[in-house]
Parts: sequence; structure tokens; C-alpha cells
Amino acid sequence: MIPVSVRGSAQSSLWTNRLIAYYRQLDQATLTVIDVETTGPKPSTSRVIEIGILQGSLTGGVTYEDSFLVNPQVRVPAQITQLTGITTAMVETGVLSCDLWPNLISPLSAGVLTGHNLAFDYGFLQSEYHRMNQPFIRPDAQQFCTVILSRLLLADLPSRSLPQLVQHFGFKVGQSHRALADAKACWLLARHLLTQLQGMSDRQLRHILEQQWIPLSEAAKGFGHPPRDIQHHLEQRGCEYRSSRRSNRYLYRRGDLETVYQAVYAP
Repeated sequence: MIPVSVRGSAQSSLWTNRLIAYYRQLDQATLTVIDVETTGPKPSTSRVIEIGILQGSLTGGVTYEDSFLVNPQVRVPAQITQLTGITTAMVETGVLSCDLWPNLISPLSAGVLTGHNLAFDYGFLQSEYHRMNQPFIRPDAQQFCTVILSRLLLADLPSRSLPQLVQHFGFKVGQSHRALADAKACWLLARHLLTQLQGMSDRQLRHILEQQWIPLSEAAKGFGHPPRDIQHHLEQRGCEYRSSRRSNRYLYRRGDLETVYQAVYAP
């Protein structure tokens, strides 16, 4: 998966061109879209209780979809039931983890693994297979996260959470926080954004990519310079910024960061 945050800023237009090339070639790829519902947020201490899988391509449409309730033989916390509607009694009728995961290795290994905030789902897949002493590793080049593409193409939306994007685009997928419904929503989002991307020229795409909001802290990592130094040059140019009180972060546009890099830090 091509990273799209700040290391890209440090590479300026060369990196932007790589981003464009990467996303353009996905229109020919088979996407294996996944979503998991879990007993908690951490793979090390939580378990998968439902998985939705959908495969398709922009040219061929959806070719496979299925979902499974998973029985990890642990209780489902009340807050998870409240969020998803999945109860302990429901998962007790599901497929035992030890029986399910070996049968899913083939579909999960096909195509480009795709998800909304894919790092979350992928971490749980790795954890479940690790418990079975069967590593599950997909190279970055075989992964596609629709959150990242949403941040690039929909920079100024107030939220890029999947339920909010479902509402924004009017996708008809059913109840959020159920695995197959969320996998379908991710597929529809991927199809919409990739189709939109294919319809734009490289020049139009570069302009849109320049609007991405990037945390100053990430820019500092990419530039190899202190955040205060970079911020000084951004302020001198009167660059637009956003601040987040919750996370105490400043965010700047990709295009402004690239301009500062070229003017001040480029070799």
C-alpha cells in the first residue's frame, strides 16, 4: 500500500505522481474487501466475532460475498452488543474460530486486501491466525485502505468514518457495525472513489491531492526537521491550517507542505 501522508510531502511531485499511478492501476485489480466485528479494540486482548468478505473489481463487479459469525468461545461485552447487536448467544451458534480461519485463508489471500481503516481489520486477522500458529502476511503492495483514499479525495468532509460516508453518499447497505453491511459500504466507497479518480486528469488529481490535511508532527518526520521550524516557514507564508484541541495537533495542506519543502529543505 502506498503511504500517503508525509513522507509523500518530502518527495514533492515525484511522490504525488507515484500516488496517482498506484490508485489508477487499482481499476484493473480484484479487491478483497473485509470487515470484522470484534470484542474490543486490541487484537492482543480481543477476538473476532464476525467477518464479512466481498470480492469484486471495477470492471467485473461483485463476484463473491459472504459473512460468518465466529465463535471464539469468549463472552461478547455488553458495549459491543449495544454497538453491533451481536450477542454471546449469537456467536455461540457461529463457526468455531479453529474451524473457520483455515477455510478462509484462500479468499483472504486473493486480490488486493481492502478495508476502511484496514490496519484495524488486518491486525485482527494476523492475531487470529497467529493464535493458530499460521502466519497471515500480506505485503503493503497488496493492501488498499479506503480511509486513506478518502482523506486524499474528500479532505474537507467533517468526518470520514464509514457510517458518515454511507450517509453522505446515500449507500443502501443495511445496519452499520455488522460485518457484511460494512464490507458492502467499503466496496461501494472504493468503487465510487476509484471511478471518480479514473475520470480526472493527472493535473486535476494533483490539485485535489494538494488539499489533503497532514499533521505537522508527521511532516516533521518526513522532512527530518523540528515541527517548530517547519511551522515557522508555513506561518511566514500565511499557510492555511487546522488545529485539533482533542489531539493537540496542527494540520496543514499537502500542497503547502510540499512548497515549503521545495523552498527550504530540498537538497
